[in-house]
Amino acid sequence: MEKVSVTIRTMKLSDINDAMKLSTSEGWNQTENDWRLLIENAENVCLLAEIDRKVIGTTTAINYSSKVAWVGMVLVNEAYRGLGVAKLLLTAVLKKVKFCRSVKLDATPVGKQVYQKFGFKDEYSIARMVNTSMTTMLIDDYEVVPDAIQLKHIPEIVSFDKFIFGTSRQQLIEFLIKQNPGKGWFLRRNNLVAGFVLGRDGSKYHQIGPVAAVTTNDAKILITKALESLRNQPVVVDVLCDKEDMINWLHSIGFIKQRHFIRMYKDENYCPGTIDKQYMICGPEFG
Repeated sequence: MEKVSVTIRTMKLSDINDAMKLSTSEGWNQTENDWRLLIENAENVCLLAEIDRKVIGTTTAINYSSKVAWVGMVLVNEAYRGLGVAKLLLTAVLKKVKFCRSVKLDATPVGKQVYQKFGFKDEYSIARMVNTSMTTMLIDDYEVVPDAIQLKHIPEIVSFDKFIFGTSRQQLIEFLIKQNPGKGWFLRRNNLVAGFVLGRDGSKYHQIGPVAAVTTNDAKILITKALESLRNQPVVVDVLCDKEDMINWLHSIGFIKQRHFIRMYKDENYCPGTIDKQYMICGPEFG
């Protein structure tokens, strides 16, 4: 392809249709609501690449309390790859989030090679697991019955998630709870939050995550509760690879590993969070 001029500009809500075409063409699970969350918040950075006013690429960075910038949605139209578009987008987005203490992302094995050139380092691996028709349940008698998350519980969930993730993700937690009623559950022990699960609809699968809990058993109770409303439906989860017991349990109820991601951080990992209590992420676009 002959040399062309690529324009990088800020995304607008009117760009959602073009952005959806890019993510759908890659078989990704995003919805218009996901794109809207990223674009509507002025603290986030959402960029797209154009050639002759045709949208050919995107990238986003969701701002978590100005402590962590979460880079995602790095997409380039297949016909325009090899022109350095991804490099242009990443250079631009990283420049705009320099004020954040930490920059993180979840990379595919192919993407990892690109991110390493920008100073990103490996933190840990995440397995994407799918169940195309959820039918099997393992827990019939709950030791502790999860409670449905209501709007009044948001501050408690945000606080617990902050301890697990490493900084506040209030805009994400609020979005998931408000946009997906009936998909969030939490446990209390000794009158304190001991774990929670959130979920959302996707364009291909129902996604469960994030899941954080004090113990693996509590995480299983929460996930089972979330799965109750998803019988005979396709479900996807992104589970930390060090949670071998959880992965084996998911295999036993019909989940199959599809691929994996590598969580990466740029330069220094200032916000590692509490990894041993994190079981599933929200998705690579949100962390």
